[in-house]
Amino acid sequence: MEKHPFGGTGVSVPVLGQGTWQMEEDDQAGAIRALRTGLDLGLTHVDTAELYGHGRVEETIVSEAIAGRRDEVFLVSKVMPSNATYAGTLAACERSLKRLRTDRLDCYLLHWPGPHPLEDTVRAFEKLVADGKIRSWGVSNFGVEDLEEALALAGPGRIACNQVLYHLEERAIEHAVLPWCEAQGVAVVGYSPFGNGNFPSPGSKGGKVLGAIARAHGVSPFQVALRFLVRRPSLFAIPKASREAHMRDNAAAASLKLSAEELARIDAAFPLGPDSGELPVI
Repeated sequence: MEKHPFGGTGVSVPVLGQGTWQMEEDDQAGAIRALRTGLDLGLTHVDTAELYGHGRVEETIVSEAIAGRRDEVFLVSKVMPSNATYAGTLAACERSLKRLRTDRLDCYLLHWPGPHPLEDTVRAFEKLVADGKIRSWGVSNFGVEDLEEALALAGPGRIACNQVLYHLEERAIEHAVLPWCEAQGVAVVGYSPFGNGNFPSPGSKGGKVLGAIARAHGVSPFQVALRFLVRRPSLFAIPKASREAHMRDNAAAASLKLSAEELARIDAAFPLGPDSGELPVI
């Protein structure tokens, strides 16, 4: 599995990981088997959050999947903005650790900008790092203005990643967020890389391009899309897969090699579009 440095953490992380959002809606035994298959295939970056599954289900599923294999996993969870006071962040982390049945997180994120002062959240993150409860911290759904505030509070090299919506039909982060993160050494983790149910249809303009490239390589259009979305060293993706076959398809994308001409064809088929100044979220 291809790995890249994850921001300034000093840790190399697989470019493709495993997301768990909405996994509570799937067969849980099957989801646990899929997650374990993902670990076997090298997708050891596992992402969850206290929000997912009403505050408990996804973290519990993840705990079952990584049982006995914790040291293999780059484990990420998130604090809800409503909990992100100084004391609230510390308490939320403790709850997540308990549900995940581990003594530390590899990265802990603020799920999106919220009502509490960011200074208090950052101070709590640094306390958790000092106490060994988390190894690094980052943010999610942060635009450039929010990132600038976090950088001013924490200083260079402290923000490990920014987790954002990124798929072929939604490339807005490439206008400003991605360049900012690359300039500051912040990893960019794309969630919902298949568009959360809106993957290009085979008969669409973009779908035809993906299909042609997929046939040339003997792979699926989903694999082509994933490979495009991690084409730069700063980029990571965390697709969700609750079935083993889907997980294997995702993992195989890491070994796919797309030519510059193929990348250009995909780029043209899914144009970036004008900069609205808005950060897309789900």
